[in-house]
Amino acid sequence: MIGFRNVSKARAGSRVRRLAGAGMVLPLAVGALMAGGAGPSAASPGNGPTAVVSMGDSYISGEAGRWKGNSLTNSGSRLGTDRAWVSDSTYDPGKVYGTTEGGCHRSDSAEVRSAGPIADVAVNLACSGATSQNVFRASNGGVAFKGEAPQADRLAAVAAGNDVRIIALSIGGNDLGFADIIKSCAYDFIIWNSYCHDDQQYGVDQKIDQVMANVGKSVDEVRAVMRAAGYADASYRIVLQSYPSPIPRGAENRYTQSDWSRLNTGGCPFWNRDSDWARDSLVPQIANRVKGVAAAKGVQFLDLRDMLQGREVCAKASRLVTTAAPASAKTSEWARWIDSSETQGLVQESMHPNHFGQLAAGRCLALVVAQPASGGYGCKNTAGADQTGMYLVPAP
Repeated sequence: MIGFRNVSKARAGSRVRRLAGAGMVLPLAVGALMAGGAGPSAASPGNGPTAVVSMGDSYISGEAGRWKGNSLTNSGSRLGTDRAWVSDSTYDPGKVYGTTEGGCHRSDSAEVRSAGPIADVAVNLACSGATSQNVFRASNGGVAFKGEAPQADRLAAVAAGNDVRIIALSIGGNDLGFADIIKSCAYDFIIWNSYCHDDQQYGVDQKIDQVMANVGKSVDEVRAVMRAAGYADASYRIVLQSYPSPIPRGAENRYTQSDWSRLNTGGCPFWNRDSDWARDSLVPQIANRVKGVAAAKGVQFLDLRDMLQGREVCAKASRLVTTAAPASAKTSEWARWIDSSETQGLVQESMHPNHFGQLAAGRCLALVVAQPASGGYGCKNTAGADQTGMYLVPAP
């Protein structure tokens, strides 16, 4: 793992403090619209360009879209993994994140943009680090974030200027404290030689009812905005999605937990027990609760819990990018490792679907949109295939 190769356990403890200090955030058109703009104001429901809109947090804004797999090479293009590379040791994250570089991180391969021609224009309102309060209308408890008005208020302008057909929503992870969970589990591997799953599960259980209430209110806020803009509920669909696991089960990790390879090489510093808890308890718990919200609110559910299966950071079925193994959606990891020393990019990109993962998420959205607007679906990948191998199953 970059920044941790050949470091001792004691030094690892000091270096990992950057993970907290850097503020890792967990828990994702045409012209100005592609950059998240509101578009013209001449259209109306049923008229003007059709639009698909993404709202919510980093898992749909496009966080980590800069990266095509993970490489230990820290110079140049990082063996072709760094899409922000310009020349020599010069990098321009704006090539991927546009004007939102250093903020919302709306990448050029974010789900709403990589879904293909499911609408005339794609509008990305989601923002890395956003909570439910950043989705609510300002008039109903919403809070501006990173210099932007609440997302529901921004949606009003989009709805007035376009014929919105699809709204994809990913929210709740930051309300639940995904970032703190990841950091705590990493610390317990690197510093404290203890497990995190028991304490973290208790914290999740204490918060999750309120988190899901906020997710439900987010849906209500979207509905309220669309009704005020003259849209009938049946004239568009809301796709409420869950989260994929960025790390594999302990038995599916290609690095042993008995040495420092998970930290120094793989960038996945978690014990087997904690990995199993995250993959088979936490992620399904969240997905099942989000599914319940979707059913209660009458919106479509997209279950992404298995989207990264076998493509996670450190997964046996995937590999690091090397000179002998170029970056490839068929063989490379689909999630960004923990780069706690920020040797490459920003730590906030850690544990998110990377460029390949976002192409996969976009394919999942396109597949769901091609189905009837009711019901829920899970989206899975085909081993050894790229994003074109994504397929739907009934939501568990």
